[in-house]
Amino acid sequence: MDYISVKEVAELWGVSERWVQKFCVENRIPNVQRFGRSWMIPKDAKRPCDLRRKSETENKPEGK
Repeated sequence: MDYISVKEVAELWGVSERWVQKFCVENRIPNVQRFGRSWMIPKDAKRPCDLRRKSETENKPEGK
C-alpha cells in the first residue's frame, strides 16, 4: 500500500495539516499508520465528511 504524508493530504483535500492530524487521531481515516510523531495516510484514502456542517436536507424547512 502506498502512503503519503499529512502535508500532501492537506494539499490534496484543501484543508489544513492540523485537520488531517485530527482526522487521524479520531480514527476517521481507515488504515492510517503512525510512525513516531508522523502520520502516514493511504494514497487512496477518501476525505471524511465534515461533522461541523449539517447536510442540505437538514437545512431545508419541512414541506418545501
